[in-house]
Amino acid sequence: MLISQRPRDNPAMTLLLGIDFTCAPTRRKPITVARGHCDGVRVRLEAVDALPSLSDFDALLREPGPWVGGFDLPFGLPRELVEQLGWPTGWAALIRHYAGLTRAQIRETFAAFCAARPVGAKFAHRACDAPAGSSPSMKWVNPPVAFMLHAAVPRLLAAGAHLPPVHDGDASRVALEAYPGLLARELIGKRSYKADDRARQTPERLIARKDLVDALEQGRTRLGLRLQARSALRESLIADASGDRLDAVLCLVQAAWAAQQPGWGLPADVDRLEGWIVSA
Repeated sequence: MLISQRPRDNPAMTLLLGIDFTCAPTRRKPITVARGHCDGVRVRLEAVDALPSLSDFDALLREPGPWVGGFDLPFGLPRELVEQLGWPTGWAALIRHYAGLTRAQIRETFAAFCAARPVGAKFAHRACDAPAGSSPSMKWVNPPVAFMLHAAVPRLLAAGAHLPPVHDGDASRVALEAYPGLLARELIGKRSYKADDRARQTPERLIARKDLVDALEQGRTRLGLRLQARSALRESLIADASGDRLDAVLCLVQAAWAAQQPGWGLPADVDRLEGWIVSA
């Protein structure tokens, strides 16, 4: 595996990406991509783009490197689930099998798995779920991360990207699993800062977004990085009540941290079927 390999010639020249993914993008609810560079402890946010289709996402994945991206979606399924279903236990073979299923088949299979389990232990979890506080990657509603995996990860595989620690690929295009909620909770606790429903886009959530941006700029995280952004970009993060732009930036910061760590900061004993969330 190429876990420890990363673009080294000039780290400040490596493009950083933070991707807030949706499995059914539209112009109204696009995939959101934060772009920037890291210079020491400073993470410079340079642009936030909107990708209204999965074909736009495919084009992003094929952009020439060097780049390192943090993607807000699971890259693997729980080993317990995979083994009980009798699915392939090699990561690439599993992803190809999974890509061949319809969403209805995924929903029915996972619902049947959960129905056979006791209350309080319906879902199988990956090892990274507890330290990251993330939803199980087999969850198909609220949020539908199982469908996000289904839509995105086969595309990452087809694009030939390098996915530490689960898949070797083009080491100049590195995709890492990120989770903005992990970093957000460190900075503002359990306060809610986003909502797609307009009725829930409250002044309290606006204040939480302001506090979150302030904390990122001041570097008040264990990652030891400080966000820098032009005034207009900064204000756009706060103004976006859906939180998509801010989530993309949180993934960008996680990618910046991972790019500076030996082995991407991943545990040495990580399960290469399940994958891992950077900084968890």
